[in-house]
Amino acid sequence: MMKFELPYYKTSKTLEIADSRVAGVLTSRSDSYVPEASEQELVERALDAPVGSEPLCRLAEGKKNIVIISSDHTRPVPSRVTMPVLLRHIRRYNPDCDITILVATGMHRPSTRQELEDKYGRDIVDSERIVIHDAYNDDDMVYRGVLPSGGELWINKVAAEADLLVAEGFIEPHFFAGFSGGRKSVLPGIASKKTVLWNHNSVFIADSHARAGILDGNPIHRDMEYAAKQAGLAFILNVVINGDKHVIAAFAGDADKAHRKGCEFVASLARVDAVPADIVVTSNGGYPLDQNIYQTVKGLTAAEACVRQGGIAIICSSCVDGSGGDFFYHLIADAPSAQAAYENLNGISPADTEFDQWEAQILARILVKANVIIVSEHCDPKMITDMHMLHASDLPQAMRMAEQIAGADSRVTVIPDGIAVIVKA
Repeated sequence: MMKFELPYYKTSKTLEIADSRVAGVLTSRSDSYVPEASEQELVERALDAPVGSEPLCRLAEGKKNIVIISSDHTRPVPSRVTMPVLLRHIRRYNPDCDITILVATGMHRPSTRQELEDKYGRDIVDSERIVIHDAYNDDDMVYRGVLPSGGELWINKVAAEADLLVAEGFIEPHFFAGFSGGRKSVLPGIASKKTVLWNHNSVFIADSHARAGILDGNPIHRDMEYAAKQAGLAFILNVVINGDKHVIAAFAGDADKAHRKGCEFVASLARVDAVPADIVVTSNGGYPLDQNIYQTVKGLTAAEACVRQGGIAIICSSCVDGSGGDFFYHLIADAPSAQAAYENLNGISPADTEFDQWEAQILARILVKANVIIVSEHCDPKMITDMHMLHASDLPQAMRMAEQIAGADSRVTVIPDGIAVIVKA
């Protein structure tokens, strides 16, 4: 028997399966990668030797109003490591500057006080000015031109008014933007709802270049890159983390050049060849990435690349916060079938993009190809079944359900962390 541990919320789920049934195991090499130094030292080294930029401490000299865009509670950016170092470097030659941490919620809910403390530590929450972005408040937005695709670019005025705009984040494969990090801190991070909706339109989502690991030719990335330039994003600190959420590499400097270098590093570890199978078992990387069904779609795209038509994709994901949004839920649940949902969502013009449409469109695409079983102890099973998926409380139950559909001897591909890999179909 082969035994696998799949991340699940703040623990893991165990899968045991006969050796003869395992078609393949797809993992990122990030978990076996041995970093050259400690987490803090990696960050320090990146800031001391930035890519395509002067050091941050020099950029900050003479600046009065400095803004650091920071990812929200849904992203496992190790800000307890990165933020203190960023603050220290900014204040090295400019101790009296005003610094604002702008939490890039995109269109997510606001982070709670407890989530901020968990992310930054109480000292930073108590002592630094923290502003939480609200994409729905037009009064908070400033116009910054027209995106390459034709949509209007509106960003948070806190960022727009900065003398120096900096961002922290992390780089991982992203299922339609190619990679996370870099320019995503601006769009969708601190952009207006109307700008995010345009950028995440159904035509772009359906584009074959809007996939994990692809930047060149990706229309979503192209808009995001433009938005970062128009916002004046001058410097980034992006880290790469392993399955334990520990920093294994850091990249700092020019928003485009440092991000590209980080993406190349991630791709070198994350690219794997698809192994087709009737059953694919994966996870959404555990907490905080598996808090809802909405985020779970990301891990499912790795399974999508391997599962055969009509097969079964099993994903371990707590979905402790439920669907992740009523709009998303209803776009799938209110359709009589996954096929109907897919047909409804495809081809909607950019100007008519609905809230959460992109995630629903990708989920519907996956459901048209395969049966999906979500393994969760926390989510209401009816919510899952309403969205045309199946629910299991544990992995053995999910496997029994899958075998009833595909057969007891069906082959299985295991992707322990679907978020961490770029599957080449």
